[in-house]
Amino acid sequence: MAFDHNDHYHRRLLRLVPPGAKTALDVGCGTGRFARRLAALGLEVDAVDPAEEVIEAAAPAQGVRYRHADITRMELGAGRYSYISCLASLHHVPFDTVTRLRDALAPGGVLAVLGCYPETTATDYAWSLVAVPVNAVARVATAGRGTPSPAPVRRPEMPLDEIRRQAAVLLPGATVSRLLFWRYLLAYRRP
Repeated sequence: MAFDHNDHYHRRLLRLVPPGAKTALDVGCGTGRFARRLAALGLEVDAVDPAEEVIEAAAPAQGVRYRHADITRMELGAGRYSYISCLASLHHVPFDTVTRLRDALAPGGVLAVLGCYPETTATDYAWSLVAVPVNAVARVATAGRGTPSPAPVRRPEMPLDEIRRQAAVLLPGATVSRLLFWRYLLAYRRP
């Protein structure tokens, strides 16, 4: 499939890269599309995914180091990264993994999570009613282009209200915005 809900938000996520950023970590990088976009901005990118077959399918790029690893166990290094991204990957690990990512941010660094949430409220279902026809049009318009990602898919379990509550505790000052296509954007800047 050519239309990818995560790819749709790449430009928005790239706008969150802080000025002067040098290093980035892309968590759950998949085949590396977003990691390559970060590298194109001049960042040195560590792209990490727990699925070996995904890392093997990743396209090489200058400035991107792919690594088959579990983000909940790997050594990140305190204050190492200017920018950390998680695109549809945080729901594969415990939510409190954000504290490890927060600690790996350099002062002024940004954590950007494009996350998934399940529909549990009337507001969730209303947004879905809007997303379904837009999604169908996008899929038809891009049919026959691109290849599906080999990344494993897992349904999210944590509702958006709970994500907001936990983010407020674990990442004081973070913003959580609901997006179309069953996504949210969590943005946190380390003081």
